[in-house]
Amino acid sequence: MNGLSRPDAPLWRPPSGRGPGLVLIQEIFGLDDYLRSVAADLAGRGYVVAVPELFWRTSPGWSSAHDEAGVAASMQVASTFDPELGLSDVLATLAHLRALPEVTGGAGVLGFCLGGSLAYAAAAAGDPDVAVSFYGSTVPSELAELPKITCPVQFHFGGQDPFIPRPDVASVEAAVASHPGAEIHVQEEAGHAFHNHVAPMFHHPEAAARAWDLTTEFLRRTLPS
Repeated sequence: MNGLSRPDAPLWRPPSGRGPGLVLIQEIFGLDDYLRSVAADLAGRGYVVAVPELFWRTSPGWSSAHDEAGVAASMQVASTFDPELGLSDVLATLAHLRALPEVTGGAGVLGFCLGGSLAYAAAAAGDPDVAVSFYGSTVPSELAELPKITCPVQFHFGGQDPFIPRPDVASVEAAVASHPGAEIHVQEEAGHAFHNHVAPMFHHPEAAARAWDLTTEFLRRTLPS
């Protein structure tokens, strides 16, 4: 496969057929039932949602189960993923969304896990109107990029995340405190991928509900539909 970005992505449209755009960025599990449900939720709230396929160069159509075997298989697929090419796909999808006649009022990025890291990177490297990053593991080590972000940005982490230690999350809290337009929310009792309701090994229903309420309220303020 070549390195060219592929901006086409499945779309979810709101009942009105028009609205602001959101690039929804996948976890390592691919475009699965969970991500489809999030896309449908956001579309129901008035957004035109596009989901780029991040693994199209190496594992087209990838989607896995949410058990230990699925995690292991997805980790193997993700090990061949090129973050720079993935970022180019996200930015290409953002540009693709903005060019659609049904997208009005701006366009942003929202991602989970791998997608959370890429949403942060896209906010630093591109020009989304808003960014939401759920438990992006590269965020703590890339805080030097935060000053490049000029759009409103919201971060979510779990306080018991074994992949993102709490001291690392604290470093993000400290950086966000002095960055205009940025906010961070930590669900102290939750671990990694706590919003994923089809992954019993990760899902924390109460934390997920609180974080999603914060997310949708943030979007209403910063990218109203």
